[in-house]
Amino acid sequence: MDQPQDQPQDPQRPDESTSYCPAPAAPAGRVPGPPYADCLECGKPTEYGVATPGVVLCPVCEWQDAQRTACSG
Repeated sequence: MDQPQDQPQDPQRPDESTSYCPAPAAPAGRVPGPPYADCLECGKPTEYGVATPGVVLCPVCEWQDAQRTACSG
């Protein structure tokens, strides 16, 4: 029977373990003091600094958003 032979790998085709997408950015941590960013949903102060990129939510809105996405199925 024909068995696959060990051939050098084509440099144009990476192996399956190589990812085409970069790793996601690490989430920004909570800051110890002001200035705090405002929640995008309710406008209350959050636990994140004003320089935090992306969607910034207060703890209550974060929890409600997690509930909505967890039970969306």
